[in-house]
Amino acid sequence: MNATIDRFDGLQVTGADRPDVTIVMPCLNESISLPHCIGRALETLARLRIELDLSGEIVIADNGSTDGSQALATELGARVVPVTDRGYGAALIGGCRGALGTYILMGDCDGSYDFTEGVAMVAQLVAGRDLCMGNRFRGGIAPGAMPWKNRHIGNPALTGILNLFFRTGMGDAHCGLRAIRKDAFERLNLTGSGMEFASEMVIKAALLKLDMAEVPATLSPDLRQRAPHLRPWRDGWRHLRYLFMLSPTWVFGIPGLLALTLAAIILGGAMLHWTHVFTSESFFGTSWTIVGGFLATGGHFALLCAAATHLHGVRSGYRRLHPLLARIGPMFTLETMLVLGAGLVLASIVGLGAIGAKWIGSGLAALDSQLPLTLAVITGAIGMQTLVGGFMLAIIAGNDNRFTPSAR
Repeated sequence: MNATIDRFDGLQVTGADRPDVTIVMPCLNESISLPHCIGRALETLARLRIELDLSGEIVIADNGSTDGSQALATELGARVVPVTDRGYGAALIGGCRGALGTYILMGDCDGSYDFTEGVAMVAQLVAGRDLCMGNRFRGGIAPGAMPWKNRHIGNPALTGILNLFFRTGMGDAHCGLRAIRKDAFERLNLTGSGMEFASEMVIKAALLKLDMAEVPATLSPDLRQRAPHLRPWRDGWRHLRYLFMLSPTWVFGIPGLLALTLAAIILGGAMLHWTHVFTSESFFGTSWTIVGGFLATGGHFALLCAAATHLHGVRSGYRRLHPLLARIGPMFTLETMLVLGAGLVLASIVGLGAIGAKWIGSGLAALDSQLPLTLAVITGAIGMQTLVGGFMLAIIAGNDNRFTPSAR
């Protein structure tokens, strides 16, 4: 059988020479800690050979170092992959793309992680897992290795929100020591250039139902003689906003359903009072219908956004289609949205016409109730949102009238 040949940065690598494991480290002016980290990585490769019969390589994903880190890394036996896009996540993405191994073990290049603990992670991948995370809270955090606000506030809060939104089951979603299969990494199509990369990998793995595991990992004080690249408040916000951006259910769906529910209560109560079903003074009089109209149109718009962003995730390859959308796929088309939207707009026009005729017939006297007018306007607004929303969904679907893949 002929051996396949891959090319990377001028290298020719045959299938027989391809390493099994690539250890990837992001690097930006890490000449002080590089000898220690590469030394531990070499020890890790030796253990991988002995314990799992796996070969390996070390890749330094250099993000523009100016302190000679590139030459030092090459001298110490690593392969340097230049990454022009700046940022922690960008460096790791570039390094993982350049990895030649079937399995990728990644960790920071500051001496805070013990790469030999990655042997257990790679073993999980060999056993069939797609992603294995380290858990510093189970393995141990040395004094001075993590600021108290990160340890007791930032990490627990962000991991808790991540698990609430995406149900990953991870106890430490932001550990920098982790292992992933190269094919799984490619499926995730990661884009986060900053520290949010750590959350993005776990979130997209959960969305695609990848097989994940978690093993203990230790964290030690880093070896740098300068401030770390991590900025707790800035990077914490980047993590948090990324959680919301990848969760249309929590950003749009739940607020939209809540708004529509409140609108139904307000408008329903006003309707019962207006039709004299409730003869006593209603808690929600007709004045509150303005609030109900705002909630109804806002809630409908939010649900359109939920559908659009969900389908965008499906089309981008990092999200599975929701079972409900899969079931209604044949009916969930541009034509259906246009017919429904046009019907609502027409109903609104008829209602406004009837109200206008009554108003003119009364000698332009003030309306005795604003409820009919509010309902007609709500119907028209939702109809218009449905019309334009249908085209928005069709564009997101790749200019296809059928929104869901199952309907094609």
